[in-house]
Amino acid sequence: QVQLVESGGGLVQTGDSLRLSCAASGRTFNFSRYIMAWFRQAPGKEREFVAAFRRSGGNLYLADSADSVKGRFTISGDTAKNTVYLRMNSLKAEDTAVYYCAAALSPLLNYVYTGGYDYWGQGTQVTVSS
Repeated sequence: QVQLVESGGGLVQTGDSLRLSCAASGRTFNFSRYIMAWFRQAPGKEREFVAAFRRSGGNLYLADSADSVKGRFTISGDTAKNTVYLRMNSLKAEDTAVYYCAAALSPLLNYVYTGGYDYWGQGTQVTVSS
């Protein structure tokens, strides 16, 4: 079993920045074998892909983000800490949502879809006030 715990959400103003963290743990969890991702869900909307990441040793295998956040959000990870981050800059009101961390064993071809992920965090609220 894998546990994912998000943190770093909050209430900010348009143009501000936030960094979300997702700490993964589990007796057999191996960070290098997992694709780690961020999704978000706004009220009344479906959960949508934000960014995905996988690093193993010194190799970065995946660092991708949705078009709606490209150039503003950056996903990264620390294998030593089993933690993935989402740096969010130039926040907009439409970024308001609950942000969820997810994990899936690699390989995962369709990493933008929620169905491929095995583990989810409880979510952290991000509210951007305009």
